Amino acid sequence: MENTKKIAIPGILLILLWTYTGFDKIIHWETSRKAFHNQTFPAELAEVLAYAVPITELLIALLLLFSVSRWWGYLSSILLLTVFTTYVGLIWVGAFPRVPCNCAGILESLGWAEHFMLNLLMLAMGIYGLHQNQMKKPKEFTSGFQGVKF
Repeated sequence: MENTKKIAIPGILLILLWTYTGFDKIIHWETSRKAFHNQTFPAELAEVLAYAVPITELLIALLLLFSVSRWWGYLSSILLLTVFTTYVGLIWVGAFPRVPCNCAGILESLGWAEHFMLNLLMLAMGIYGLHQNQMKKPKEFTSGFQGVKF
């Protein structure tokens, strides 16, 4: 596989993930909002997250779309996926007194174990993409010697 394709695949997959989940929450606003209120955190936080999560997901997709901001997109993806994966993992192992619904469009049909594995896969994509993004940038370090680059 061509090197540019290897670099592009994680970004494309994450753009698809964030675009789908962000727009799904907006299109099915009432269902999404109710799902946030059915989670195990306080109602005030649920209301903030009902707005913040889809906006954040779409912003991350935009960051990943442009090469100048892609590094931030990968970093944001890793951060958000770590939070989501941790939360799903805690639900899966029974850390909460009740199990909230798993409401996310097509992903709704996944159980908690499958959702956890998908999140881990996407988290790995984010880490790989960040690494590949770093590798393609030329590293320059100038020393005290004029014109000598390390």
